Amino acid sequence: MGEDNIVSFLQGPGCQDSGMGRVLNPSRWLLGLFLAIATVSCASAPRPGGDYPVRYRETGVSSWYGKPFHGRQTANGEIYDMYGLTAAHRLMPLGTIVKVTHRENGRSVTVKVNDRGPFVRGRILDLSYGAAEKLEMTAAGTAPVAIEVVALSKTNRASGRFTVQAGAFEIEENAKRLAERLRNKYADVYLTTLRTNQNTIYRVSVGLLGRKRLAFQLADRLSREDNLDTFVVRKDP
Repeated sequence: MGEDNIVSFLQGPGCQDSGMGRVLNPSRWLLGLFLAIATVSCASAPRPGGDYPVRYRETGVSSWYGKPFHGRQTANGEIYDMYGLTAAHRLMPLGTIVKVTHRENGRSVTVKVNDRGPFVRGRILDLSYGAAEKLEMTAAGTAPVAIEVVALSKTNRASGRFTVQAGAFEIEENAKRLAERLRNKYADVYLTTLRTNQNTIYRVSVGLLGRKRLAFQLADRLSREDNLDTFVVRKDP
């Protein structure tokens, strides 16, 4: 901002000309400063639930998962009970309570998000077997659903960091090869291990980003340039 623009800005309702130069009216200047700070604070203050507040809605396809993960640790540290009423979502803060409605038969169930997934293209939610039974979708395996956030987590603080899953393998050496290749182009490439009751899955992830938008941009680049099937995931503490 140039000097003339600064003077013009100051020569508003909160300014007086004393004959010796422009002098700010202190009370009006302070009021303007207070309003400016309040506006910035309101604009930058995070909403409860962040990008998934109460009444947030999403539609898509849900699947369900059961025995291979039964008794295993979920993303929030709880032990997965396939007969309970829980769900996995890639991005919602852990502990979020959502109402899931089957869009064809109208049945609904309320579940807690305590895990991450699904890692299958075109799906937005992975229900526990117990929740899927409530919706009468276990035989079909998948169902069109509408989900709505009804309550926020009371115990888990949502992480504001995101990563991109670039690959998942049952053979560890394949995961290591992909990770090595990606390290030539990207920072923060790392491997994680998920053990189920049937096998071990080796996941390759890229990036640790503070904005979801940047994570989706990275996922798009990995898909285009490296021909990878990517998923953006909230990175939990």
